[in-house]
Amino acid sequence: MAVPSGSRARYRRILRFAALSLAQTWWYDLFLPRVGLRGVAERTRSARMQRIARRFHALAVDLGGLMIKVGQFMSSRLDVLPPEITKELEGLQDEVPPVPFAEIRAAAEAQLGMPLERAYDWFDETPVAAASLGQAHRARLTPADATLSGFGAVVVKVQRPGIDEIVDVDLAALRRVAGWLSHVRLVSDRVDAPALAEEFAATSREEIDYLHEAQNAERFADEAAGNPAIAVPQVVWERSTRKVLTLEDVTAIKISDVAALRAAGIDPSEVAHAFATTMFTQLFRTGFFHADPHPGNVFVTPRPASADAAAPPWTLTFIDFGMMGTVDARLRAGLRTVLLAVTARDSKRLVQGILDVGALLPGADTRDLERAYATLFARFGGMGFAQLREVDPREFRDFAEEFGDVVRTLPFQLPENFLLIVRAMSLTSGVCSTLDAEFNIWESIEPFAGQVLRDEGGNLVKDVVGQISAVASTAWRLPQRLDALITGFEEGTVSVDMSRLERRLDRLERVATRGLSAVVFGILLIGGILLRATDEVFGVVLMAASVVPLVTTLFPMTGRRRR
Repeated sequence: MAVPSGSRARYRRILRFAALSLAQTWWYDLFLPRVGLRGVAERTRSARMQRIARRFHALAVDLGGLMIKVGQFMSSRLDVLPPEITKELEGLQDEVPPVPFAEIRAAAEAQLGMPLERAYDWFDETPVAAASLGQAHRARLTPADATLSGFGAVVVKVQRPGIDEIVDVDLAALRRVAGWLSHVRLVSDRVDAPALAEEFAATSREEIDYLHEAQNAERFADEAAGNPAIAVPQVVWERSTRKVLTLEDVTAIKISDVAALRAAGIDPSEVAHAFATTMFTQLFRTGFFHADPHPGNVFVTPRPASADAAAPPWTLTFIDFGMMGTVDARLRAGLRTVLLAVTARDSKRLVQGILDVGALLPGADTRDLERAYATLFARFGGMGFAQLREVDPREFRDFAEEFGDVVRTLPFQLPENFLLIVRAMSLTSGVCSTLDAEFNIWESIEPFAGQVLRDEGGNLVKDVVGQISAVASTAWRLPQRLDALITGFEEGTVSVDMSRLERRLDRLERVATRGLSAVVFGILLIGGILLRATDEVFGVVLMAASVVPLVTTLFPMTGRRRR
């Protein structure tokens, strides 16, 4: 993609940060271990990762745009990034200085095709919230629109002017960085960086299309229509476009505001239970779920006194449907296995469920992972948050040190929807623990596991019959296949594929070449630095010459095909 001249500085700034971080990581985690200084790299790794994360945090806040979304996305990639980075970025908030109202007015009027005074009866110039992609303002519909909609108070989301170009530039930079990472074996052996970039790009494109968000809101409302405990704001389609979204104003008590809930006579522990049940129903039954249920996106709305005694005294009101997830058939089957394994504290079955959802590459050695989960279940399984708080922090640290490397070295690659599930469950448990220190997430999951067990029981006979049929079919064909194989050996028609061995030899050759290049690079660079103090010209020449072996190491050429 050709980057517009006005955005080149932004583009170069992102690439410069990525290049410096990659070079630093290469030096400490690849070069130093090869020259016998692995201890230096390991002692400084945690502090280095934290520094990189802090620099990115500052860069994201300064640039805005998609960079804040990138940081939030990275903070949830526990399968790819070390905990020092995910921990540092998890507090990155999507709050930036608001756009001047004159620019927001111009953008909204261009989208709506009329002055704001004609589109709305009143429009508050002070934003309710300002984010990196857009900002929200309170407004009131005209009498005619209010009569048609059945309500007057609305919240209007308006995209920031020029956000399309910023998104294009940021995605172009991210794709370039992903291309670099795909040539670094330390990364490419564990994660498909270009695929991650495309996954993030698709999610970002959907999030800046407000019509897509409006459709999500209506679908979510349709699926929750039979549940009086859930409310969803209505969309004002006549005042909504791809870049302007007008929704019913449903602002109420923030779900994490314990003091306000108690003041309204609402028991926070009941809210925690209802919220967990609502989220797990979306995840394990309906299959269409809110993937960003943080406290700012969920309100508790008290109901007026009603003659219907069965109606709940309050509702959970969800907003912001830009990030939604779906559970397909394969993912649902894998989740059932995971759910049953967690409930039964079965580490082997849990690992099988992780394989079923595609979160681990086939063929991975999972024995250490099974042992890690077995230890986790034995020590912490079934504990509520209050009980976990009483555990000596050294136990958690010892567990992380013993099994953290096991998890991070396995070929994890979480599918997008599974990542959204992990995010939704993590946010759910966090909100519930804020509402009720005694909240036990295991107890909330168990009813769903019980239903899954009942569902699984109905399919047990069918599964057994299918397995018997498969075994019988294999046994029936086995004598014929053995006879054909023996005949092939006798006639000399059986060939052996040596391509895998050849590929391994190619790989060894490339590793040796890269190792030699790394040593040459280190000698030239360090020698140039030392000589620069006495002979600046020669020192600079050596430092410049070190770029050639560095490029050979970072971007190895494909090994020649053996004949």
